[in-house]
Amino acid sequence: QVHLVESGGGLVQPGGSLRLSCAASGFTFSIVTMNWYRQAPGKERELVADISSHGGSINYVDSVKGRFTISRDNAKNTVYLQMNSLKPEDTAVYYCNTRLLTRREYWGQGTQVTVSS
Repeated sequence: QVHLVESGGGLVQPGGSLRLSCAASGFTFSIVTMNWYRQAPGKERELVADISSHGGSINYVDSVKGRFTISRDNAKNTVYLQMNSLKPEDTAVYYCNTRLLTRREYWGQGTQVTVSS
């Protein structure tokens, strides 16, 4: 059974930092691209960052470049999102996601990030 479980969200002041984790199981983690999405109330779900199987290809949405860092530890079946210099507009539910060779997409339950004074 495929499972993705996010953790690390919370309430933080503007300029603060959070580190999100996504623990994966039920598939061969080391051969797939992993993604972080976010969705704020009333807005479309947005791809924030993605990382290829061994970290050789990394992409970020423009709004987080220079502030967020995606990484992975294949030995731990975990993908991370380090978020620095957080802004109120980063407030959203953050989701871990992947698509397997079957073309089926899998999503975690999400973790809430709130940036507020």
